[in-house]
Amino acid sequence: MTFNFAALLTAVALIGAPAAAAPPTASPLVGEWTLDVATLPMPPDARPQRVALAFRDAPDGKWSTKVEIVDAKGTRLHSASTVALDGTPGRATGTYWVDVIAAKMPAPNVLVMQFVYEGIPRSTRVYSVSADGAVLTETEVYFRDGAPVLRTAHFTREKGKN
Repeated sequence: MTFNFAALLTAVALIGAPAAAAPPTASPLVGEWTLDVATLPMPPDARPQRVALAFRDAPDGKWSTKVEIVDAKGTRLHSASTVALDGTPGRATGTYWVDVIAAKMPAPNVLVMQFVYEGIPRSTRVYSVSADGAVLTETEVYFRDGAPVLRTAHFTREKGKN
């Protein structure tokens, strides 16, 4: 009888274990990031003055992204989107040259996004966060003159803005 009672308690505990398990941790991508413009492989006078990204979890398993760019001439551009992380295309708004985005997060610290503008693919970007959570690396893939181009840039986390 004692054995059966112990077995029953063990079974109940195991059934309840998933419900009592800790919720998954938020992606280390969540937060606000600023581009280290000096890392861009272009002449200094062509570099943007500032680029800021904000990544957020959104309801229903979606992902929210906001981008602010001050280009080399001081013109302000921005973009915002909230899309599913299953690769389903979603709308982007703003003045930056993107109106459709598809995104997937293959790991909590990796985000892959495809940008489209007026029906034409613009670029694919892979964002990954360093193990210490302080640096966001953006690898951009696009075509120029029929050849693929890869560009890497580094963002730093804005302190106190996660």
